[in-house]
This record gives sequence, C-alpha cells and structure tokens, in this order.
Amino acid sequence: MENKLVITKKDNVIISAFFEAQDMVQVSLNTSEKKGSLGNIYLGKVKNIVKNINAAFIEIEDGRMCYYSLGENRYPIMAGGGEYNEKEAALKEVKLKTGDELIVQVVKEEVKTKAPVVSSNLNFTGKYAALAYGKPAACVSAKITEEKERKRLKEIAKRHLHKEYGFIIRTNAAYVAEELLAAEIKNLITSYENIRRYGIHKNRFSLLYETPPNYICDIRDSYTEKVDEFVTDDEELFGHIKDFLEAYQPEDLGKLRLYQDDLLSLSSLYGINDKLNDAIRPMVWLKSGGSLVIQPTEALTVIDVNTGKAVAGKKKVQETFLKVNREAAKEIAKQIRLRNLSGIIIIDFIDLELKKDQDLLMAELEEYFKKDPIKTTLVDMTALGLVEVTRKKVRKPLHEQLEELKRKHPNE
Repeated sequence: MENKLVITKKDNVIISAFFEAQDMVQVSLNTSEKKGSLGNIYLGKVKNIVKNINAAFIEIEDGRMCYYSLGENRYPIMAGGGEYNEKEAALKEVKLKTGDELIVQVVKEEVKTKAPVVSSNLNFTGKYAALAYGKPAACVSAKITEEKERKRLKEIAKRHLHKEYGFIIRTNAAYVAEELLAAEIKNLITSYENIRRYGIHKNRFSLLYETPPNYICDIRDSYTEKVDEFVTDDEELFGHIKDFLEAYQPEDLGKLRLYQDDLLSLSSLYGINDKLNDAIRPMVWLKSGGSLVIQPTEALTVIDVNTGKAVAGKKKVQETFLKVNREAAKEIAKQIRLRNLSGIIIIDFIDLELKKDQDLLMAELEEYFKKDPIKTTLVDMTALGLVEVTRKKVRKPLHEQLEELKRKHPNE
C-alpha cells in the first residue's frame, strides 16, 4: 500500500491531501494568496489588562487584538532590553502593564467571535524536534513507546538544554540517526537566538517569524517514514517544496514527484472533489448497514451511531450492536481526522449491555486514535453511555475551511 501526500491547486485554492492507497484520510485547504497567522511571531503591544480574568489583550497588528493568559505566560520576552547573551540568559518573571511591548506567538487562530490566542512560550518546530521557550526540559513524544529508544532520544535532547528552553522530541525522530536530530536541534536554536537577539529591537507590530504555508507544514509534520511520495502537478508548488526539502529535509528529496498528464488531472485521478463533498456530509454509511451522523456545534461535536439496516432480522442483537459499534469506532477515528474536528467530541454508540463489550470497544477506539498525528484523548464513557473525546485544535475544521473559501471565492 502506497501512502502519498497529494498537493494540487484548483483555481486559487491549494489542496493538501494525505492518501493511504486511494483513501483520503487528512486534508487542508487554503487560498494561495492567504497565509494563516498560526505559529507567526510578532512584536506586540499590551493594549489593556483584565484582572478579573487574569489576562491581557495584545495588539499584534494595527487594530488586531489577541487574548493572552497572564497565568500561563510567566516569562515574557520584553522589547528594548539589553543585548542578548545566550551564556548568561535565564528565565525572568515579568509583571506586564499597559503599553509594554513583548514578543508573542499566535497559538490559536480566531474562531468566529473569539480572538486569536497569543503566548510568550515560543515554539520552533522542526521535523524531528520542537524547541520550547520557558520549559527547560527534555520530553519525548508519547507515541514513541519503546523505552530504550525514548531514553536514547532524551539523552540527545538533554545535551542541548538551556536555562531558557528545552526540547520536545517528535514522533518522526524515532530511530533517526543522532547526527540528523542534533543538526536540526542546532538549527532550531539558531532560529530562536536570532529572534531573541534581534526581535526585541524591531518596530512595534513587526512580523519576526512567519510560519511556512500549510502544505509545507503538512510535509514537515507528516509521519515521513509512512509517506512514500510527495506528489504535485503544479510547477510553482513543486519548486517551493523542492526548496524546502533541500534546506530542511534533504533526506526526503527523493520522495518528491511532479505529476504531468494533460489528459487526467491529479485532482481527478484521486477523486478529490467528490471526497471533499463526502467529508462534509452529516451522514456516513457503514458497510454493515449502520450509519454515523456527525453534527458540529459551537461548543462541541456530536457523533451518533445508528443501527440502520444492520439489525433487520437479526436474532443475536447484542452481537450485532457490538459489530456495528466496532466498525463505527474505526470510521469515527478516520472521520475526526479527515474533517479535522477538535475540542470536545461526544460519541453516542449503540447501547451495549455487557461490560466486556464496552471495554473492548473503548480499547479499540483508543488504538485508532493513536494513529492520529494530532493529540486525541479518549476521556471516558459516562453513566449514560456517551463517550467523551478531546482533540487538540491545530487548524479550522474542514467544513469551516470550505465555508470560508466559498464566501471569499463563490465562483470557485
């Protein structure tokens, strides 16, 4: 089975879709002229402080306000300080006041009526590791389970620790040669030190660091040992990807391919348009005859599992319920990732009477969630039989991405 990251452009929209064989399991959309602010680093200004919620509002661009938690950001990097000396630098707690200027990073994009969220806890992400300011420790991704490998990676990270920052070793780093990991860590340190040294002297609202486009982030963040090819049919995108790989991931350069066929577009070859339409429909049919109904709301997402035709004429009803639920669990994990659902997710499975059946279902669901590159946590099953799940928000859900594109480009 071949896994491919397919990157194509339709009119003004860049589509980045990850395929396992012909099955699309993850997708993101962006207009080619728009660059998101998630991950960007600015020199912002404290507009006002709201004591009753222990927060501040930081202006990062003229008139653009962002929420900033005072409790979660103890070590802001203030503008106008003395020259940065990496050998003497250490974390310093600072009490902010209105008018202060500081370096902040966008960690959550705006969501409808909610402002973007910014943080002083700067994060510089690479393929194998991330540098985390304010957290001088060495951590290893929980998805790397072999203890010997975890210990090896932690020791490598420890050799580069600093009083101001630490490292999170990512899943991609498993069994990677030390030279590759160490080289990337040094590049991350250089990026951090450049912003730390020069950013504090820039003009207010300066963009100090711009995160790469989403399709580049998809290449960087994908489990590259599971990706056989990065395929695009756009020469301009091919050039950008090639430049990125040469600079940051030369070991993956051989996976890049330019698709050229005047008779059949890359999008048509993989049926991307049809798959996108399917991915925003509320109902998903299961092979057993059951179905899922997926309903995102403002506060959470509700997923309902229905038996449908699966119980017609069945005598062993509980066995059938378990079979449908197990099939639903696999499909739910896939749909959550494909639709990029996040926050609180409530799943209403078909009621199971036996505790052993409930335990089996929960164990299988948890295993499916482990395959998701984005942290997905199975919380519990409530007394009413509802399953609670949380998933970290990284980008907007797919239905919001499509709605936004349709509003801005109704003819595309």
